[in-house]
Amino acid sequence: MSNSFFAKRAQHVNLPQRGHKPPCSRLKANAMSALIPILLFLAACSDFIHPVKSTPEPTEYSFNYWLLQRVYLYEDELPNLPEEGDSVQILYKTLQDRFTNYTPPAKSAERATQTNTSLVIGGDVGMRYIIKNEEHPISISRVYPKSPAGKAHVPRYGNILNVNGIELKGENAKATYDSVLTFNKDINLLIAYKGDTTLFKLQKDEVYAPTVFVDTLFKDSAKGYPGIIFVTIEGFKPTTADQDSGSYGELKAYLDSTKADKRIRILDLRGNPGGHVSQCLAMADLFVSTGTLSTRHMRLITPDGDTRKYTLTVKAKSGDVGENGKYIIIGNQGSASCAEIFIAAVTETTDIPYIGRTTYGKGVGQTNYDTYAGGIATITDLEFLTPKGNSYHGKGIVPQYTCENIISNNCPAQYANKLYGVKIPMKDDALAKQATELVENSITEFAGGAIEWADSDFYLKSFENSHQ
Repeated sequence: MSNSFFAKRAQHVNLPQRGHKPPCSRLKANAMSALIPILLFLAACSDFIHPVKSTPEPTEYSFNYWLLQRVYLYEDELPNLPEEGDSVQILYKTLQDRFTNYTPPAKSAERATQTNTSLVIGGDVGMRYIIKNEEHPISISRVYPKSPAGKAHVPRYGNILNVNGIELKGENAKATYDSVLTFNKDINLLIAYKGDTTLFKLQKDEVYAPTVFVDTLFKDSAKGYPGIIFVTIEGFKPTTADQDSGSYGELKAYLDSTKADKRIRILDLRGNPGGHVSQCLAMADLFVSTGTLSTRHMRLITPDGDTRKYTLTVKAKSGDVGENGKYIIIGNQGSASCAEIFIAAVTETTDIPYIGRTTYGKGVGQTNYDTYAGGIATITDLEFLTPKGNSYHGKGIVPQYTCENIISNNCPAQYANKLYGVKIPMKDDALAKQATELVENSITEFAGGAIEWADSDFYLKSFENSHQ
């Protein structure tokens, strides 16, 4: 607005006519005369009268750039990030850390489901299988108790002869079975088990897979072999077959229900890629009565949108049933991240030994942030140390006792004999029947990790505060 605008407005002020000057009119005239110079002065101060510019609407790129600057662990890389840009994917690829990544909004729901739950996407009948060198090669290796297959009492170790009337033979059996299971809701299985064949009519349903499995191996009552219990922990998720307490709930329920069982238990974390930090620490605490479980260094966002460094130490609480009993932990190079937090927490604070091979060596963790546009930013912002303050990132956790043949269950059985005097059949491989399908896992984009989820209400408000 120019000075001429205020001058023209002043010319249109209705002043009293001559000869008609009551006291109040004279006051108004004097006031207006005094006001005009003030208005002209303010008009000259352009900063005062120009409207304040509104804060521009943030973009997905600007939000992720802001977020990385405040929480990404490796601060020396941050100056390399371009402040302006269009591609969030390119922004993340600028970083060297391969565990830091971005999931676009279109895929964020699936990513969250895979990270937080064991829900089988697309529905399932609740079984796993392995391929054997037989005429009908598909053998059922697991049946989930709460699933359609479990409720129908489908037998574990049965062989699937055909699915929906299609015979499953030869090298195409797996592809045929997978295709029928994917594209059909009704699944009819002809299964051979112990000399009998039975037709099971199943319907796919919403299935949450268990993450804790229990098997008893090497048991032979006739020869006085008590057997060894393998407790396989496949992951650490908040929502699993136990939809209230997740993996922790599964393990605790098992331990609570077997207080009187005095047999040796193998806590099997071979191929476990990790999961939620809250889960693996709570599960480790079941075996630890006192002391530090884990220490982590992190970068955090403050309420005003700034950043600060913080160290958190998690302590054990006593009184859990797992503190009593005899255990062995077994792992391999596929045991990573949250699995390593569990292994370190238990073995450095108790006399429970770790056998197997050196673990993967992922001593950093990620926080998942819901982004401004609905994507997921998975950012490495945590560094974990063992209870004794040691870093294992890039090095792994070294076992106290090495198993050369890590796939076989004979090695942990032999250490059960050596360490605890458990009577086992040293030569009888038939009693060491493989209970699980073990894979030498590597870390994939969606698998495991040491994951936490940030409070989106807090950091989105921090972002807003920092841009006011």
